[in-house]
Amino acid sequence: MNLIKPIAIAFLLPGLCQLSQAAPTTMFEESRSILRADTLSWDSPLPFDQEVKTGKLENGFQYFIRKNVEPKDRVTMYLATKVGSILESEQELGLAHFMEHMNFNGLKHFPKNELIDYLQRAGVRFGSDLNAYTGFDQTVYQLPIPSDDPELMKNGLQVLRDWAQDALLTDEEIDKERGVVLEEMRGGRGAQQRMRDQYLPVMLNNSLYSSRLPIGTEEVIKNFSYDVLRDFHEKWYRPDLQALIIVGDVDVEAMEAEVRRLFGDLKSPENPSERVKHKVSLLDKNQFIAVTDPEMTYTLGQISIKHPEEKVETVRDFRRSILKSVYNTMLNARLSELSQSANPPFIQANVGIGGFLGGLDAYTAFFVAKPNEFENGFKALVRELERVQKFGFTETEFGRAIVAIQKNNETAYIERDKKKSDSYVNRYLNFYLEDSPALSNEDSYKLYNQLLPTLTLKEVEVIGKEFYVDTNRDVIIMAPDKEKENLPDEQRVNRWFAEVEGEEIGAYEDKVSDLPLLAKEPQAGNVASEKDIQAIEAKELTLSNGVKVVLKPTTFKNDEILISAFSPGGTSLYEDSDYFSATQASSLVNSSGVGQLNTIELRKYMTGKNVNISPYINERAEGLSGYSDKEGLNTAFELIYGYFTEPRIEDDIFQSIVTRSLSMISNQESDPNFVFRKTILESLYNGSIRRVPISEDGIKQIDKERALAIYKERFADASDFVFTIVGSFTEEEIKPYLENYLAALPVSDREEQAKDLGLYEPEKGFEKVVRKGQEEKANVMLTYYGDYTYGEIENLNMNALERVLSIKLIERLREEESGVYGTGARSSTSKEPKNRYSFTVSFGTGVDRYESLVASALDEISKVKQNGPLASDLEKFKIEQKRQLELSLKENRFWMGQITGAYQREEDPTYINRYLEDLDKISVESVKEVANKYLKEDQLFKFILLPDEK
Repeated sequence: MNLIKPIAIAFLLPGLCQLSQAAPTTMFEESRSILRADTLSWDSPLPFDQEVKTGKLENGFQYFIRKNVEPKDRVTMYLATKVGSILESEQELGLAHFMEHMNFNGLKHFPKNELIDYLQRAGVRFGSDLNAYTGFDQTVYQLPIPSDDPELMKNGLQVLRDWAQDALLTDEEIDKERGVVLEEMRGGRGAQQRMRDQYLPVMLNNSLYSSRLPIGTEEVIKNFSYDVLRDFHEKWYRPDLQALIIVGDVDVEAMEAEVRRLFGDLKSPENPSERVKHKVSLLDKNQFIAVTDPEMTYTLGQISIKHPEEKVETVRDFRRSILKSVYNTMLNARLSELSQSANPPFIQANVGIGGFLGGLDAYTAFFVAKPNEFENGFKALVRELERVQKFGFTETEFGRAIVAIQKNNETAYIERDKKKSDSYVNRYLNFYLEDSPALSNEDSYKLYNQLLPTLTLKEVEVIGKEFYVDTNRDVIIMAPDKEKENLPDEQRVNRWFAEVEGEEIGAYEDKVSDLPLLAKEPQAGNVASEKDIQAIEAKELTLSNGVKVVLKPTTFKNDEILISAFSPGGTSLYEDSDYFSATQASSLVNSSGVGQLNTIELRKYMTGKNVNISPYINERAEGLSGYSDKEGLNTAFELIYGYFTEPRIEDDIFQSIVTRSLSMISNQESDPNFVFRKTILESLYNGSIRRVPISEDGIKQIDKERALAIYKERFADASDFVFTIVGSFTEEEIKPYLENYLAALPVSDREEQAKDLGLYEPEKGFEKVVRKGQEEKANVMLTYYGDYTYGEIENLNMNALERVLSIKLIERLREEESGVYGTGARSSTSKEPKNRYSFTVSFGTGVDRYESLVASALDEISKVKQNGPLASDLEKFKIEQKRQLELSLKENRFWMGQITGAYQREEDPTYINRYLEDLDKISVESVKEVANKYLKEDQLFKFILLPDEK
């Protein structure tokens, strides 16, 4: 189950909600003149989506039901409750979240763990599909299920009805779940949590929210009486605080009748408690706090200026929300540009006007400082904010931001009939819980088209002036302990604000290139031969220069085209002395410009284009991947041609990436998880630089000229490249681009294969204990490594083993022993350079329990080796695979992965058509055989992370 932490999201992703709130603003004459010619009334309430059936039962229970056939034969159902941790008393801390857990541990119609067992037998995955989360103000349960099975549909609705009010809450299950929640709590402990506990009262103005984190307290979770939880459930799980959201391939009228029948008898207490809407009050003063922790790996500064929440209720409000989005877009483009300078003042920075919490919005700006350069980073961020205050933005910046929003609006509208049910669910969920707009696809499209031409640059600049003020301003600093002496106090920060405000700051200069992307037009080739792959409705073309192209036109999206290419080779062909330059070459080229445009010019050139092409070089291959829509195909193929023939690594970009990379890793040895991962890799691969995380010395070995030379070598010969193109195109539409660009790529017909570097795990397993960290918690990784017999049936058996063991580990370690929050098995197999496998079981737990839980995990492995899996668990794996395949076959990304993977491994690209036949061949005996073949005691590697010795 997920724990939603709005504060963490607001802290790390400011501006995330810039389109969700708004309020009246000054209207300039330019806007008035446009409005006078328009019939749209800005004071009109925003229209509600009329394509969803809504209703309210006599008991107050609400519902939203919509038919949507993407995906076909599926329905997504959410139960939303306006019950979160903010409603808890001091004796109930953590019980809203605990109650969420209990709804999976015994319901009226599904006692004990029967709910999960029943749904797994129907192909529903626990965690991936079946899930829930608790926040400050809400708890939400989600259940996506097949809709082509009437019995399953009926029982699915019964699950939601039981969630609404019929949790059993037995003494036994409550006590078992205490341990699970305590382990979830333990897993969340660390540097971020310790610092959050200090800064949260400042961030939330010492409101009730600051002492109501959903996870609760250890004391309450361990000791609350059963009746306290039952009373909380009875008090708050009631129909007037609940809504059902159902979107999918269903009969709306029949579903509505069933909802009315099932949920109409939900009861409220005789004297229901008032559901108070809590607020975070403005203090009308500025606040400051600096917190440090020995395990923090970077220094972050945040400026947060709080304002009363601006609801989006009218057309005028919606228009204002777009103005905020334009402001955020333009300012962040400037910050991104600054971070790409040769000596960037910070590692990264971001600004956003958006929703906050408790009836507030916020103007939030944050930056990640370079080591020992907090003042420089702080002043650089504030300087950009002041530059906008004094000079505003340019018309060209404004034009690009508008074009970007227009493009997003057009793309969303084109794909409206392919929109997934989940997106509609979230639309109605936010409407119910947050009073957010629930516009129909048509209304949203029309509103943007009508409002975007009325926006003016002056209005956007006024938005900034209204929000970037010096009252209700918080400055929060988080840093490693070793930076403590370099951090400012409040007086010094205030002095920095004043110093920057007094500087003579110049206006921003918007540099745009008029040059075309490519210096010269490619010399076109042609299609030399064609081969149908009828079984998967694809075609393989060979171009005149030897390039292979596999085409699979689809109708899964209206305007989505995926492009991928690979060639064997990669960094394996280079000596260790060149490794760091080779492994960073493609990211340096990708971060720079291409053709005649530098990186900043290219970013501006790409505005309003739904196109992305990125080169890569990994250990065994090089290639490209990306996407486009039909309108952007010319640009996409220009980029492909440019990355082959006119790549570049700019000096500023090189210096920026090296500087920021050195800064980011400077404190990584303070992070227990990093030290654990590094130690594992060092011990498995004898410290090979190709396997362990890059070090400061490694970064300093990256040579700009050598990196570019290696990149050019890798892309000098296109004759052994295979391109795969999947999506909404016809062969006739795509062929001109193949001939004009791909057939024009340079070739030298070299013969190349990736090299076997001989980097394999030891033949015999061992145990490695790493001690790092303050918290009393243990992380365990049990991994088997070895040679493998790669093949279609063997791979399926390995996947089945992974799944059946994951089921058993959850049942044993979590449900029976209450020792972990999450656990599972994970298998990985590879064909090249050698057939190899790894099989890992991992979990986190208490220091006092890890040894017994390791024994339990190994016992479950032993049972599968001795007896094979339970037939019922194997059936769960099979139905899950069948149900997932039904969905995957309608996804462009699935087909891209299938086709590209088959060509890379030199396998049959049509195998997917035989997959279900092979799946039926998997048996208890075949899985048992694979378990005994690969899960051998002498090939077990035990890795344990424990806290520092006291």
